[in-house]
Amino acid sequence: MLPVKSNLLPTVSKFFDDDWNSLFNWSNRNFANNRNTLPSVNIKETTDEYCVEVAAPGMKKEDFHIELDNNTLTIKSEVEHENEATEGENFTRKEFCYQSFQRSFNLNNRVVDDSNIKATYQDGILSLTLPKKEEAKKKPARQIEIS
Repeated sequence: MLPVKSNLLPTVSKFFDDDWNSLFNWSNRNFANNRNTLPSVNIKETTDEYCVEVAAPGMKKEDFHIELDNNTLTIKSEVEHENEATEGENFTRKEFCYQSFQRSFNLNNRVVDDSNIKATYQDGILSLTLPKKEEAKKKPARQIEIS
């Protein structure tokens, strides 16, 4: 039997991807279909600070709102995207859309110096630097003499 080339697979694949996900509440959904996004976050610790990195490509620093309220750090973004049709363009599928998101983190006020938090946005990454208080920084080991 000779293999038969068929265009049915992309149609069936798109059908299952788009239509079935909207009918059932799958636990592992493709969030691009309903335009909800939740950017990935990296949190790293150094001896002097914590660094929170939020992956948010295609945005501007004006799109973000960062707030600290009662030891809760909240990062929000809400961007309106206009559906502009450019002459000569015809999308068969369009998934690029970052509509809005909100991420919140509880800070330990005994560890983080919240008066010196800084934020920058560069190359699609929103970076927040949360310095540690002096008393929370790890102190080097020292020898204690026995008297």
